[in-house]
Amino acid sequence: MPAPNDIAGTAALSICESLLLALNDRNILPEKEIVGVLRDAAASHEYAEDDGRAEMHAAVAALINAILAGGNSVRRR
Repeated sequence: MPAPNDIAGTAALSICESLLLALNDRNILPEKEIVGVLRDAAASHEYAEDDGRAEMHAAVAALINAILAGGNSVRRR
């Protein structure tokens, strides 16, 4: 069984992706704003202070950038 943190992280990611899709589907946030949110989230990890977790920050930024590249959180029109 995966570690509890892995389960919580996967659940949080799934919830956030669903929320972003719903916000876009309901025309509450346009695609460019959602992309901006994701870019800001990635940047916060790319430029995080050296807190001894550089590897984790790099992995999180890479995952968010992969989501951006794949268009998973925005239904491209």
